[in-house]
Amino acid sequence: EGDLKPMDAEQLRENAHKMVDFIADYYKNIENFPVLSQVQPGYLRKLLPDSAPNRPESLQDVLDDVQAKIFPGVTHWQSPDYFAYYPSNSSIAGFLGEMLSAGINMVGFSWITSPAATELEMIVLDWLAKLLKLPDYFFSTGQGGGVIQGTASEAVLVVLLAARDKVLRRVGKDAIGKLVVYASDQTHSALQKACQIGGIHPENCRLLKTDSSTDYALSPESLNEAISHDVAVGLIPFFLCATVGTTSSTAVDPLLALGKITKSNGMWFHVDAAYAGSACICPEFRHYIDGIEEADSFNMNAHKWFLTNFDCSVLWVKDRNALIQSLSTNPEFLKNKASEANMVVDYKDWQIPLGRRFRSLKLWMVLRLYGLENLQCYLRNHIQLAKHFEELVSQDSRFKVVAPRKFSLVCFCVLPPRDKEDCANKLNRDLLDAVNSTGKLFISHTVLSGKYTLRFAVGAPLTEERHVNEAWKVLQDKASALLQSL
Repeated sequence: EGDLKPMDAEQLRENAHKMVDFIADYYKNIENFPVLSQVQPGYLRKLLPDSAPNRPESLQDVLDDVQAKIFPGVTHWQSPDYFAYYPSNSSIAGFLGEMLSAGINMVGFSWITSPAATELEMIVLDWLAKLLKLPDYFFSTGQGGGVIQGTASEAVLVVLLAARDKVLRRVGKDAIGKLVVYASDQTHSALQKACQIGGIHPENCRLLKTDSSTDYALSPESLNEAISHDVAVGLIPFFLCATVGTTSSTAVDPLLALGKITKSNGMWFHVDAAYAGSACICPEFRHYIDGIEEADSFNMNAHKWFLTNFDCSVLWVKDRNALIQSLSTNPEFLKNKASEANMVVDYKDWQIPLGRRFRSLKLWMVLRLYGLENLQCYLRNHIQLAKHFEELVSQDSRFKVVAPRKFSLVCFCVLPPRDKEDCANKLNRDLLDAVNSTGKLFISHTVLSGKYTLRFAVGAPLTEERHVNEAWKVLQDKASALLQSL
């Protein structure tokens, strides 16, 4: 091979074809890898040289190294036997959109830097808002609109900052130590990180206890009680984060009742539906976000369960000005006629960084290349497979389903013999390790009401019923061995 130029159309054609073939072969053989990487910490340093090369190497050499040295250290998120955390879906459409975005490789911080990037984002997020039947004010034609963030952690941070500054404009900057944030103890830890970054005092972050009596959803009573108590001692409640589909068990907080409480207390109401929001494009699951009309902001991750390659976290806000007032900057080098005339949206003012990728391309391609009906079938199929797994678990008296299945996550555990109940947590931890170290599947865990609980999340693009059945067989075999050894 001759020396690679930084950018040459013919060289790109030749090398990119090789790369696409390599990735296609990876997907073809993905079931042959252990799902969870089995390497030890520091494994790679032993395999790679300790400095970069002086002379160019060939693409083939690099790809050989990926195969031999990188893949063993990869946990295969797209494997059909991946059932851990929540899925992060890639798809042909998502990949093609990502490829095109990489090809154009522009940095779209303001409208003028690539008008199509800003305008397509607004249009595509209006399309998605329509599929989710979101309230009118979340559309770009009203006071609010949608914006693509990197992750749900960024989404909750930017709305927390907007809410904080809005209340501080009213009560004065020095009151920051009195601001209180509320959520359930099932809320994603991203909220705590947002509070740390946003200067909210850690003791003013109220994570209200939930239990199995409400299926781990936040009870409006406990929220009301906490707010009354805080107001009585002179604190200022200003932000509630509710979740539709919590990380641990897919609990769904009662949006309508919670929204009424936030409204009467003048608080910002954010709804995090990072994982489960996708399912709400199906009419039979849309009721999980009933009450969304009470919310100030709503977030879902198209990169989780919506066939859009990571990263693509969609955030809608009711009032874009609240975001812009918190996050906008106007240095001389970014000034331009369109922005000055207030005729355009500059997404740099809706996010933490200045730079942004052309992420709306892949979402647009997913919506166009699959269409609503196929996307709905895709989601329903995963929910059906999870239902099937739930039935398998409940047919085996040694196991128990520990939280109601709402979407495609099943929370379950293996039960110890009657006389050994104190070793339940260890037994389930051992089962998790035993199953994951086979390399045949990958599951993760949570703790619910003090009990170590296994999570089986269906949602990889290639998963079929046979993968679920095989996973269950491994779980049963490893459980039998562990129970015998007790």
